[in-house]
Amino acid sequence: MTGGSVAALAEDTVILGFGDSLMAGYGLPQNESFPDQLQQALRDKGYAVAVVNAGVSGDTSAGGLSRMDWALADSPDIVLLELGANDGLRGLDPAQTKANLAGMIEKSQASGAVVILAGMMAPRNLGADYAEEFDAMYPALAETYPNILFYPFFLEGVAAEPALNQVDGIHPNDAGVSVIVTNILPILEQALQRVQE
Repeated sequence: MTGGSVAALAEDTVILGFGDSLMAGYGLPQNESFPDQLQQALRDKGYAVAVVNAGVSGDTSAGGLSRMDWALADSPDIVLLELGANDGLRGLDPAQTKANLAGMIEKSQASGAVVILAGMMAPRNLGADYAEEFDAMYPALAETYPNILFYPFFLEGVAAEPALNQVDGIHPNDAGVSVIVTNILPILEQALQRVQE
């Protein structure tokens, strides 16, 4: 990388994509992960951005909270928080998941970043009571922290659509990621406007 490229990168607005396998790009071709596609889509719209892929496959909200300080060390301008799916798959206590997410929101805000919280929905095989409690925690966090931006369901338009998912039925394929990027772009543009204010 040349000195000029480093200088240009330093001027980019840095978006930290902080999440699990859905962020990391599990099973996807190189350069087709959500952070890769999001960065390209934003640059195509004229935004000078660098999207950092801080996704760890299999990560839970507890794991995310434990590595959050390290991820924030480079002072990103925007944190897109996408965690909780693995908590739901494991049937972990939604109250603890909510507390972990709250901790990550607070750490991100303390660093000066604009925070986007991406919601998730529980698998329906764990019962209606669990799903209700799990699904409700994301809107509740958005109410508790009114300064964050909230995207209710990260997999909106993609979940349960076979053509948009890999054979496991859980992880989006590259076409599915493209749908997610298109759907979430307006929220990212709002965040970028806040950074510039």
